[in-house]
Amino acid sequence: MAEPTRRLFLALWPEPALAGRLQAVSAEAFKVCGGRQMRVKTLHLTLVFLGDVPESRIPALREAMGRIQGRPFELAVNRLGYWKHNRIVWGGCSEQPAALVQLVSDIRRQLVALGLPGGADAFSPHITLLRKARPAGELPPMPTLAWPVCEWVLMESCQSAAGADYRRLAAWPLS
Repeated sequence: MAEPTRRLFLALWPEPALAGRLQAVSAEAFKVCGGRQMRVKTLHLTLVFLGDVPESRIPALREAMGRIQGRPFELAVNRLGYWKHNRIVWGGCSEQPAALVQLVSDIRRQLVALGLPGGADAFSPHITLLRKARPAGELPPMPTLAWPVCEWVLMESCQSAAGADYRRLAAWPLS
């Protein structure tokens, strides 16, 4: 019998006030694009998607992530974009802070050492705002939203009829 797995990812999670502002941007984009808005409680920025991880590996994963010593930083979420290939409207940053780039690099290094997928693709920080979108005109302007980042999290994606729900499994401070 195969060992049970959990669908995991590492992410930045916005505070409720910022998530509300991102949801407001999503509502404006929805007027132009239609599609399906992401629920405010699910808005996040994925650092690395791990996929299905055997439950027995999760303690070692948590321990390895706990060894990472990242610094706090601020993201300026100031871009709104559309990926036609998967019909996603996203919010992102025109510049990646060095501390974010280092955090992702450190995470990937620890994952590779554990023999887990480390995300070999180029890192493109974004927050998915709309799915199944089809812009009927120009995207609305994106206000600059300041996101002070002081922690990162390990999340589990739990599928249901209503879509994905996310459960927080661990968090690590940036100091």
